[in-house]
Amino acid sequence: MAVVLSVVEWRRRVAQLYADVRSAAVPAEGHAVWRAGRDALFREHPDSPLLPGDPLRESGLPYWPYDPTLRFDILVTPPTRAELRVVDSANDGAIRMRLAGHVTVPEVGIRLDVWWLDQYAGGLFLPVRDGTAGTTTYGGGRYLLDTAKGADLSTTHQGDGTRLTVDFNFLYHPSCRYNPAWECPLAPEGNTTQVLITAGERLHSGA
Repeated sequence: MAVVLSVVEWRRRVAQLYADVRSAAVPAEGHAVWRAGRDALFREHPDSPLLPGDPLRESGLPYWPYDPTLRFDILVTPPTRAELRVVDSANDGAIRMRLAGHVTVPEVGIRLDVWWLDQYAGGLFLPVRDGTAGTTTYGGGRYLLDTAKGADLSTTHQGDGTRLTVDFNFLYHPSCRYNPAWECPLAPEGNTTQVLITAGERLHSGA
């Protein structure tokens, strides 16, 4: 039971962290809050994916500097196809992902699929594998939104449909990047692009 409650507490803190991000007066300030909160979780929490002795516990996670030009309020368009993906997981069973729509970001030159985690409680899921994958970011890609676990920048419902806040500065590595014991659904073809998105979490600090 202690292990289960520890995971619940981790998710509660993540949800609160994103609530603090959404309430920040300036997005860059919210990003700073997010970074500090993630560093505290990864350093101190018993469910941190970082292995004992990982130097990131002391240094903090590396990121590119915040770029305000990479934040967008985007309409989610209806899915152009019906697709259900089932990702096998030894720890969590089968993860069902149903295509929910698409977001197009002409300023960046990409179009991404938006997924719905098609199981109890559900949640939007937006992974991204961009041109930095395998060099300056994790080869399997990064996550931008995972509302089932509280990673929610903002969702609004208007007369023209649903809009998402897409801020690439909040791209983060999945837990499997740090620890091989974790299993993570990775970005499928519709979430893969050769465009370099030099924002968000990266593998190493640097210019």
